[in-house]
Amino acid sequence: MLSNAKLFSVGKFDFRLQHLLIIGILSLSFTISILIRSQAADYGFELNEFDPFFNFRATEFIVENGYDAYFKWHDDMSWHPHGRNVSETSQVMLHLTAASLYPIFNFGHSLYDFTIIFPVVFGAFTAIVVFALVRVIGGTTAGLFASLLFSLSVPVIIRGTIGWFKSEPLGLFFGLLGVYLFLSGIMSHNHKIAFLKLVSAGIFLVFGLASWGGIQFFVIPLGIFFMALPFVRKDHKFIIWAIPVFVGSLLLAAAAFDRPGIPFVTGIGGFALIGPTIFLIACIALMRISKDGQKIRNGLGLLGGITILGIVMLVVNQTTKLIGLPTYRYLNAINPFLTTKDPLIDSVAEHATTTLDQSFYFLSILMIFAGIGIWIIFRAKDSSKSIKIPNDMIAFALIIGLIGVYISSAFIRLEIFASVAVVILASIGLAVLSSEIFSFKREGKKFLTTSKSITKISFVIIVIGFLISPVILPVNATWINAVKAPPTILNGGTQFNISTTDWPHAMDWIKNNTPEDAVIASWWDYGYWITTLGERTSLADNATLIDWQIKKIAQTFLSSPDEAWNLLQELDADYVLVYVAAQKIQTEPSEIYLLTGGADESKKQWFIRIAGEPLSKYVFADGMSGTNLFWNDTILGKMFPFTPVAYVNFANNLQIESYSPGYTPIYIKDVKYPSDSDGPLRLAYQSPSLNRESPGPISGVLIYEINKNYNPTLIENIPTAQSKTELAVLQTTLGDITIEFKDDIAPKTVDNFIQLAKSGFYDGTIFHRIIPNFVIQGGDPNTISGSSDTWGTGGPGYSISPEFSNLQHKKYIVSMARGADVNSAGSQFFIMLGDSPWLDGQYTIFGEVISGQEVVDQIGSLETNEFDHPINIESAKIEKITIIEK
Repeated sequence: MLSNAKLFSVGKFDFRLQHLLIIGILSLSFTISILIRSQAADYGFELNEFDPFFNFRATEFIVENGYDAYFKWHDDMSWHPHGRNVSETSQVMLHLTAASLYPIFNFGHSLYDFTIIFPVVFGAFTAIVVFALVRVIGGTTAGLFASLLFSLSVPVIIRGTIGWFKSEPLGLFFGLLGVYLFLSGIMSHNHKIAFLKLVSAGIFLVFGLASWGGIQFFVIPLGIFFMALPFVRKDHKFIIWAIPVFVGSLLLAAAAFDRPGIPFVTGIGGFALIGPTIFLIACIALMRISKDGQKIRNGLGLLGGITILGIVMLVVNQTTKLIGLPTYRYLNAINPFLTTKDPLIDSVAEHATTTLDQSFYFLSILMIFAGIGIWIIFRAKDSSKSIKIPNDMIAFALIIGLIGVYISSAFIRLEIFASVAVVILASIGLAVLSSEIFSFKREGKKFLTTSKSITKISFVIIVIGFLISPVILPVNATWINAVKAPPTILNGGTQFNISTTDWPHAMDWIKNNTPEDAVIASWWDYGYWITTLGERTSLADNATLIDWQIKKIAQTFLSSPDEAWNLLQELDADYVLVYVAAQKIQTEPSEIYLLTGGADESKKQWFIRIAGEPLSKYVFADGMSGTNLFWNDTILGKMFPFTPVAYVNFANNLQIESYSPGYTPIYIKDVKYPSDSDGPLRLAYQSPSLNRESPGPISGVLIYEINKNYNPTLIENIPTAQSKTELAVLQTTLGDITIEFKDDIAPKTVDNFIQLAKSGFYDGTIFHRIIPNFVIQGGDPNTISGSSDTWGTGGPGYSISPEFSNLQHKKYIVSMARGADVNSAGSQFFIMLGDSPWLDGQYTIFGEVISGQEVVDQIGSLETNEFDHPINIESAKIEKITIIEK
């Protein structure tokens, strides 16, 4: 065979023509991936989206301050005034990897430029990892097809373009590398090499988890695969130790990180690995003592029993919470029929449910080849003339294929897993078809082809035609140009395909024209830009760590100007930023504009939902056009430099003065708070686009200085979070408990408690620590879905300073719980069941029970286990906390 012809030797290794072919195709895959991912550079060489700016800032912190300082870093510029513990709340491995590689591979470029290129390079290298992975499953030809298909995969590329210094590119690289090492390890005949590969596989999978939480979805097919191994592998002596080695290394490595950390080990992730491992060991043990004809039957019986037991445990866990459950977005991937009533989650575009149209666009032709791959896998094993796929690899390909497509149905971001699944199956299908079309049979000393030339030519033309079609059709929405878009910092995330300097210029203005300790209020989308490019403190960002603060920002934007001024004082803000996208459609005889370009004017519907307000109050029936109340009586409407003047039906060219269905509002430019305003705000900056003279799109960033000397007429009528007229009513399973606040003693603690209560933070938590004659303690969110061994460790994601006083810890006093650090209080609180003078001056007293003392006593008398946890969780539950006026 020509492909096996020897070219030269290096030691004992013979370099053959087929090796040259492999290198050539992998180089082509690498190059294609680089070129497609780099298209956005045509618009400007910048980081893309929002999160990459925080990741750049975190990486820069490591480069400038070292690794030890990073793991101690409490970022005070984020989530003012609470801050953020970075190593506990971010993609640590992404920052560590980039910071470690930068000194070696920077080639004289800045760290900012390095992070822009970083996802492109790792995305391209992932195509090589995919080759290795699929090669283990289906052979070299399948691996080469997989590498090429992966380099063109739209769902993968759109989440790994140039500037996309986010979780997915590195997470996918480490995750797929871990899966490859695992499969290669269990296929290895050398047990020492297998051991090393399996340990490395566990570590690299954890690197993936620490880079991107989505890598958790590789755990599901791996767990199912473990349960299939006793039936598809005969070398039970090997796999009975190989799988525990892999799982053990993975869980130990996971526990070493803050994220995924212990909660992953003791939660559903650990359960999905440990449970199947225990089954594998038990099944092999059962098969060993079973008679030859009963081994499979007994194993399947055990599988059925374990499956039923697992389902029962998950149902029981809904009440007992023994196993920590992941957040909603991960649960939604397991059960796509779950629905959420949280508008904050719904407002994130990447959490939208994947439609059939989107799936077909993303996968299109690959679906056909994947179907062929599944059909070929299910054929009789001897039907393939040249490629023999081992039973365990057939099982793995089917499991990861079906699971990948299934979980991707939850939301668009997870379409990556459908892409990986379809690429694996499609490459196997193409490899087997190619093998059979181009196979040879031996007759004496000659090799003769089994297919006619016309068949081969037709096959090549059809395959190439199928693969090229989505790359060239439809003309304006091909796989290639689908990923070509301006970086978000240059078009503001609007629907306009423009590249402007409005946002960079605005951030530069903040950096050079505001005090270093200035706090900037804005919608949470822009927080990362403000802290990284503007180098100023923000109230919220895309980490969505403190949802009630985002809700408060939304409520502020929808409040009247006077109310909003007061709320901005509570938020300790100095400036407020708003972003509007418009289109200038006319200059003569007057300047006329259209809105709904995808900025805050289009996001206001989500502001309304997140604030808990009715949509109809602020927008008309079309769900977009603002009502008179919105434009005249909300600070957001008044910050927009436009005012509606008429409504037009463009179909029949009719114009009316008030809104009617089918009519589009048109606007004139109108700045309500100019730079010399004596109102609550003064315009300090507006971006260049707002002054454009010709028709076209406008990307308008406006920054208002908050007038600290303003005297709102309604301020005396506005109840604040620290008002003495408010009480907290804890609605528990056993009855209501009413707490009167001591806001004159601990105003910041009271304010924190009220904000958490109003956001629903405490709803569904339990009194997790009950010690008779001492305390009942609650307020830990881990008691809602976390494992019981994490109860007492949870909080809101930030800590507050103590407010010690000379008040005494007597019965029914309410005080804040904390750890060894006096500054570690967050959300947990306790109610005294007796006098404890040794606590005085050590914990912050902020309230006292004024009614429902008998309920406190009932909870205090509940039966507990050795950890002081209540046996009957439902009896210790806080159903809701309501803040009422006294």
